[in-house]
Amino acid sequence: MKYDLTVIGSGPGGYVAAIRAGQLGLKTAIIERYNSLGGTCLNVGCIPSKALLDSSEHYHNANKKFALHGIDLKDLKVNMPQMVKRKNEVVVQTVKGIDFLMKKNKIDVFHGHGSFKDAHHINIAKEDGSIEVIETEKVIIATGSKPITPDAFNYDKKRIITSTEALNINKVPKRMIIIGGGVIGLELGSVFARLGTEIEVVEFLDRIIPGMDVDCGKELTRSLKKLGFKFHLKHKVTGVKAKRNGVTVEVQKRDSEEGFKLDADYCLIAIGRRPYTDNLGLENVGVEKDDKGRISVNDHLETNVPGIYAIGDVIQGAMLAHKAEEEGVLVVETIAGQKPHIDYNLIPSVVYTWPEVAGVGQTEDQLKDAGVPYKSGKFPFKALGRARASTDTEGMIKVLAHQETDEILGVHMVGPRTADIIAEAVALMEFRASAEDAARMSHAHPTYTEAFKEAALAATADRALHI
Repeated sequence: MKYDLTVIGSGPGGYVAAIRAGQLGLKTAIIERYNSLGGTCLNVGCIPSKALLDSSEHYHNANKKFALHGIDLKDLKVNMPQMVKRKNEVVVQTVKGIDFLMKKNKIDVFHGHGSFKDAHHINIAKEDGSIEVIETEKVIIATGSKPITPDAFNYDKKRIITSTEALNINKVPKRMIIIGGGVIGLELGSVFARLGTEIEVVEFLDRIIPGMDVDCGKELTRSLKKLGFKFHLKHKVTGVKAKRNGVTVEVQKRDSEEGFKLDADYCLIAIGRRPYTDNLGLENVGVEKDDKGRISVNDHLETNVPGIYAIGDVIQGAMLAHKAEEEGVLVVETIAGQKPHIDYNLIPSVVYTWPEVAGVGQTEDQLKDAGVPYKSGKFPFKALGRARASTDTEGMIKVLAHQETDEILGVHMVGPRTADIIAEAVALMEFRASAEDAARMSHAHPTYTEAFKEAALAATADRALHI
């Protein structure tokens, strides 16, 4: 059987590419090495982690905030097995939705490990040891990424774990050490901190979420400390050893020989992810990779081999599901003769802690480094009526605009529902709106989005109305 397009990998980038190909009339196949579609995001990443974040937030509010609202509870406790069970049900429902979309768009699904036999033939190694070969005109590599687990950390999937194993812990730990102050570690750390786990984070740099605006990192640090997080910034982990019922983590100050040990029930490794191209047969077709193991592509996301494309975590750029989705659509529409475009500057980033963190465009440090003249407007959520009504007063919104043209260059938020509010900033920036444009838009009252309007007012002429 010959296909117009074969997609290797069924994560958000892969399955969205397949759907778009089906919509455009391409005979399409998708190959997934695991039994369920959806990749890391749907099975052991975005979706299950958000399910646990939501459950743990319900418990935290019941435990810490309900009394303030006049709701008294008795004998409150965590049922961790039920929390994990619900998370698994959410995953199953979501994966079934992808199965339906494949059938709806007439996409042939193959389960097994896909690899290149040559540029137009793909081997699919099945669980029973058999190999099926399909012929294809074009290929999209969308195989995603895997957690980075250095040998010195002795990753054993039991006490020394990654996000994959953390999602299935069925008893609330007393203590957990997290290596890395990035998105994954802080989100999963939040889950367990809300349930009563003592969390300590070891981060090599001098701040958390280093890829986001510095003010966002400061705001989130304050919030997480209130939740009980303890941070060891400018420290490195030199070794991790598992014991029968726990772990010992050896920590050293970044610029000295001074060190100490931390003991905990678990050590969560969250120092980033690596492109997953293992046993893909790239050498059989001559696809080139860069010095970081990422597949090299041109502006159309095509590799050095004509007809072979790559998207998502296996190429350069942020490892974000929505970035991969946009890239999948771009490649398919390019193949179909259209002229799609992605503005990578306007791919938003989100941290699903509470308060949430979101940002799009340039950070203040980036504007300074580039010598771009800019002005800044900030508005705190504590000055917002809607936030006071819901007791979600932590955080702020910052709008960065060009000093001379007033065009919005970056928007950065920490606060309630900022994961959703950021879409307003993305929309405005797609049309190159000014801070004044945002300030003159009517925002419903009372809503969290009013904080964005107020920050835009502050950036326009330092004339926020409610501070």
